[in-house]
Amino acid sequence: MASNILTNVDKKMKAVSEGLTQELATIRTGRASPALIEHLKVEYAGAPIPLNQIAGISAPEARLLVIQPWDPGSLRNIEQAILKSDLGLNPVNDGRLIRLSIPQLSEERRQELTKVVHRRLEERRVAVRNLRRDALEEIKKAEKGKQISQDESRRVQEQLQKMTDSYIAIAENIAQEKETELMAV
Repeated sequence: MASNILTNVDKKMKAVSEGLTQELATIRTGRASPALIEHLKVEYAGAPIPLNQIAGISAPEARLLVIQPWDPGSLRNIEQAILKSDLGLNPVNDGRLIRLSIPQLSEERRQELTKVVHRRLEERRVAVRNLRRDALEEIKKAEKGKQISQDESRRVQEQLQKMTDSYIAIAENIAQEKETELMAV
């Protein structure tokens, strides 16, 4: 019973940290990376579809992304999705593909993006703590229902706290790496 609770919480906490990594990949750092735009939702055939499912995205140069849609009719919609995003990029449409020049980040923009990183980190910390709280409730219910002993409950709670601390530390390391990447000129 207790090991099932810990296993489930471990999976969920791992998903939270992996989600942070993916989310922070979408924050631009001055270098061209397909991860920056691949999850933008583009209106295509009446439905919002991730950009990477309707076009090829490549980074031929350090500061350039090239988007080549598989259906040339979707160029306009891709261009609109990029303009509506909060990335601050200006697409150049040549009729066959879209070029995105990634400008150098100003110091002010770097500070704003650092704040975004911190905000997303705090959201993930809260998510991990909420998972811990839910697991603690399950453990206490199991203890009251005489499914586990008090000693086992205490031991599992200690393991849960160690797990929580480790996943928060992992999230902080991920955010620190992104912040370092953002502040590098």
